[in-house]
Amino acid sequence: MTLRIFNTLTGNKEEFVPLSPGKVRMYVCGVTVYDYSHVGHARAAIVFDTLYRYLKHAGYDVTYVRNFTDIDDKIINRAREQNVPWQEVTHKYIDAFYEDMDALNVERPTTEPLATEHIGDMIKMIEGLVKAGKAYPAEGDVYYSVKAFPEYGRLSKRNIEDMQAGARVEPGEHKKDPMDFALWKKSKPGEPAWDSPWGPGRPGWHIECSAMSYQLLGETFDIHGGGKDLVFPHHENEIAQSCGFTGKPPVRYWVHNGFVNINKEKMSKSLGNFFTIRDILKTFHPEVLRLFLLTNHYRGPIDFSDQYLKDAEKNLDRFYEFFAQAESAQGSRNGGAAEIAEDTLRSQPLLKKFDEAMDDDFNTAVALADMMEELRRLNKQLGEEGTDRDAFHRDAATLRHAGQLLGLFYRTPEEYKTEIRALKGGGQDLDVARIEQLIAERQAARSSKDFATADRCRDELQKMGVVLKDTKTGTTWEVQ
Repeated sequence: MTLRIFNTLTGNKEEFVPLSPGKVRMYVCGVTVYDYSHVGHARAAIVFDTLYRYLKHAGYDVTYVRNFTDIDDKIINRAREQNVPWQEVTHKYIDAFYEDMDALNVERPTTEPLATEHIGDMIKMIEGLVKAGKAYPAEGDVYYSVKAFPEYGRLSKRNIEDMQAGARVEPGEHKKDPMDFALWKKSKPGEPAWDSPWGPGRPGWHIECSAMSYQLLGETFDIHGGGKDLVFPHHENEIAQSCGFTGKPPVRYWVHNGFVNINKEKMSKSLGNFFTIRDILKTFHPEVLRLFLLTNHYRGPIDFSDQYLKDAEKNLDRFYEFFAQAESAQGSRNGGAAEIAEDTLRSQPLLKKFDEAMDDDFNTAVALADMMEELRRLNKQLGEEGTDRDAFHRDAATLRHAGQLLGLFYRTPEEYKTEIRALKGGGQDLDVARIEQLIAERQAARSSKDFATADRCRDELQKMGVVLKDTKTGTTWEVQ
């Protein structure tokens, strides 16, 4: 099956044909670094990390650019609130962003430019737009003239006349038309500023991505991604700027992930209904959050709640419990994935189904459903007489490999169990030796039909907050 991607610009699912055979150039809008990242940021990062992983799996040489907006009104305001230099704010939250992304197993893109590293490129683009008659200076600011770009609104499917009816010029702005947007902002006293042909100032938000993508990926590139909230006005403005500067469409495929909702409302800092990644990871394992966010198709909304995270946790437990039992049955580690060549894994039925799901607009929901079905099938084979052990070993490795293509199952079962114990134990030290001793005593008592002793061992374990799971290949445990 050929890879097909839903293109926001056309509103259709289209066959993916990169500009250069075998190569993909992709740009994704990153975060504005003035606060800790929330679950909406996690969804965007994980969605495009998964695209990145799958494109590489499909054999493409991928250049992936994701920026940081490190100069913005919100950053300036946060620095003023905290009475610190604005650079201190950006450095703090860039470091925090990396901590969160590393925890979620989000791979680093090829390039991660800072907006402040490309001020000169932005000024050149703005100069070109002024020269082309697409933009105009006004009292130290520079604005893009929306009426100079007849296709404005095509990405967001908005009518420019309808938009103009509700637009207005804010106090202090010097626009010729309420729809025009800022390319360059005159700096106020005490604000960060860079020299420009129009006086000291700083770039508008929208020009950043146009200039950086042009500089790093060229006039036209393959994929531009971001959250659905960026379709208008940010990406609409990017198209106007880039087309106005080069005369060419900047992007072949516009890809947008859906919102994370709380009580049917979009999660956002402006609404005050957001949860930071680091707060969630105090209670839930990072792979739980990643699995939850991949359970729905990336384009649709996803409802966030503790119960949905708990459901994802149960499913993740099932996978890791199976890998532990498969290792025990096979006498190998890591589900045997490292022992089987990738060519062999690719030829397995599960990987073929996985590729079919992902080729259909990166449908992780279907891919995960297929993996759950395979998990149920393999669990039935555990301990069964007459099972082809080589085939079982290969299928278990294939299941793990499919998960790793989604950024999951990178721990050994023991590592996962240890991390879960730490979370569920609230940081308290567990007497693991005593737990294992009680489990062994219970197993011996059950074998000799001494059920009173077996029940006593179970009761003591329950008082310690330990839950037992009896399986075909032995007993596993976890902290309640």
